[in-house]
Amino acid sequence: MSKSKPGTEHRARKRFGQNFLEDDNIIRRIVKSIYPTADDNLVEIGPGKGAITEQLLAACPTLNVIELDRDLIPILLSQFIANYPSLKIHQTDALKFDFGTLLVDEKNAKKGPLRIVGNLPYNISTPLIFHLLSYQADVKDMHFMLQKEVVDRMASKPGLKSYGRLSVMVQYYCRVENLFDVPPECFNPRPKVDSAIVRLTPYQQPPHPARDVKLLERLVNTAFQQRRKTLRNALKQLLPTEAIESLNIDTSVRPENITLAEFVALSDKLAEVLEQNASEDT
Repeated sequence: MSKSKPGTEHRARKRFGQNFLEDDNIIRRIVKSIYPTADDNLVEIGPGKGAITEQLLAACPTLNVIELDRDLIPILLSQFIANYPSLKIHQTDALKFDFGTLLVDEKNAKKGPLRIVGNLPYNISTPLIFHLLSYQADVKDMHFMLQKEVVDRMASKPGLKSYGRLSVMVQYYCRVENLFDVPPECFNPRPKVDSAIVRLTPYQQPPHPARDVKLLERLVNTAFQQRRKTLRNALKQLLPTEAIESLNIDTSVRPENITLAEFVALSDKLAEVLEQNASEDT
């Protein structure tokens, strides 16, 4: 997240999905929502030219930032490293970054859970969210600026067109809070879509724990690849109709009408069927 400053001219690059935030009121509101402290294990993805970074560092001087655009690194260093020598800048792709490396310090001593913030590029936001969910056991919370449509999908409920794979899997791991919208005029260049700030708080224990999360992911993905079909037809390659009906789930509805708890029940039934098939084969 970033705001233009004198001496930090940098043309936004479309291939990196860069839109620099320039509204001071929104910046303050975002930082207030995050409420960073000196003891936080804080990570910023996509600091850009450093508007949010500046305020995060004032509260948490040991901030880690991850920036893909190498041309922005000298700008960040020139602005912050003299006053904040503990700032660590990682010039890398957040999609490929091992966030587990930030859980220990240079002496291999364990650090606190991650607090992750960032203005995520629209073109990689969904795969990046799934990458970050793989670290959810070591994450305290996440605050992101995303395309409003993506935030709506994360927070969506069964029965809505916006409800899908992203809704189910994010809500399996996290409590989702849609905090506030950010209009296009707050950015330079202006995006063609509205943005929103979301807070994701991983559960210590999922409300509906699945026997096998990988099977849950597989089943949910299969269901929503054919979301216009009935549940019976969308899942016919995984579960027979009678197995679904044994859970008192209506097989004639579409996947968008199935709750998270029902998806977990379906994945547990799939695990049971696979175990039975394996035992019969031995």
